Amino acid sequence: MHNTTAMLIELGAIILALGLLGRLAGRVGFSPIPLYLLAGLAFGHGGILPLQASEEFVATGAEIGVILLLLLLGLEYSASELVDTLKTQYPSGAVDFVLNAVPGAAMALLLGWGPVAAVALAGVTWISSSGVIAKVLGDLRRLGNRETPVVLGVLVLEDLSMAVYLPILTALLAGVSLAGGALTLLIALGTVGAVLYVALRHGRLVSRAVSSDSAEMLLLVVFGLTLLVAGIAQQLQVSAAVGAFLVGIALSGEVAEGAGNLLTPLRDLFAAVFFVFFGLHTDPADIPPVLVPALALAVVTTLTKIATGYWAARRAGISRKGRWRAGGTLVARGEFSIVIAGLTVGVEPRIGPLATAYVLILVVLGPLAARWTEPLVRRLGRRSPRETPTVTTVAEPAEVAHANG
Repeated sequence: MHNTTAMLIELGAIILALGLLGRLAGRVGFSPIPLYLLAGLAFGHGGILPLQASEEFVATGAEIGVILLLLLLGLEYSASELVDTLKTQYPSGAVDFVLNAVPGAAMALLLGWGPVAAVALAGVTWISSSGVIAKVLGDLRRLGNRETPVVLGVLVLEDLSMAVYLPILTALLAGVSLAGGALTLLIALGTVGAVLYVALRHGRLVSRAVSSDSAEMLLLVVFGLTLLVAGIAQQLQVSAAVGAFLVGIALSGEVAEGAGNLLTPLRDLFAAVFFVFFGLHTDPADIPPVLVPALALAVVTTLTKIATGYWAARRAGISRKGRWRAGGTLVARGEFSIVIAGLTVGVEPRIGPLATAYVLILVVLGPLAARWTEPLVRRLGRRSPRETPTVTTVAEPAEVAHANG
């Protein structure tokens, strides 16, 4: 009874603190992610007030948070949108991978952390934060800009690539053989292909089977199905997150919209718990020694993300102003970087402090880069003599919906 009471008090204090921190972040106009991470550092081992009774519950909540993050992400896309993006934007995705994954892998190897840590840190530096970027696009009223579909295309490719990257990373962390890793990858690719095929050909049937006029029944069916598929995927060493993402892709239309509206508050709650949990397992004393590598990575990958956005927008025929805006918008890292680091800390605990410091820097720098990259370049005298207006077309409704997601 005493343990239950202590757990309720701790959980109540944590959730209340998260709510207050989220409100503070909203008033300042920044993402709440860095504040959640700092809260985790304060409540974790080596922090100001370490948790005791509720740590196991928070760990379970953190797993649900990752699953809901990926489910809601999948609900934002239809299978046809993913296929179209793959056909038209794959060169931009390749450039994005090379420019932004290589610095992370190189840093891990320079620090002597080995190849598995190199693959993990490559993912941390590669993937931009869809959540932070979507909020920035809305705040800056750029949803109708010509460069916005380019930004969203890069984000879609990154999100879809997680369905391949996460199984590879999971297999490496599990220490499976080359044959076992290849089998895991084949299972992942086969599953992704099968889900895309079913969603393209029979998406309406799947959505109709899940659909319900009762919000309660829809919530229970979608959430239960997601947890079930995520658990099966994890059992196959494909990654629970990928399973959740594929469930989201398989649903479409009104069902996807209704499920998204019902599950968004749950996602926000458990995602906040996930960021706190990650902070709990990072000793604040471990961060100062990795500040220099984290800062170096942040500087390098800020420049490489700007270059990625510039190149992708140039390829799409966007004017120079729009290219710089696209590059600055992609800088922020956040939820996926922490998800990847969270999977890895059990095998390579040194990644946790570095990833925390790295994300703290870029989740704050990201919105600033989105706002000031183009004006700063213009003031430095790099403006093109012939520039065309950048706000001439409106993003497609699906793209706007994703940006708001």
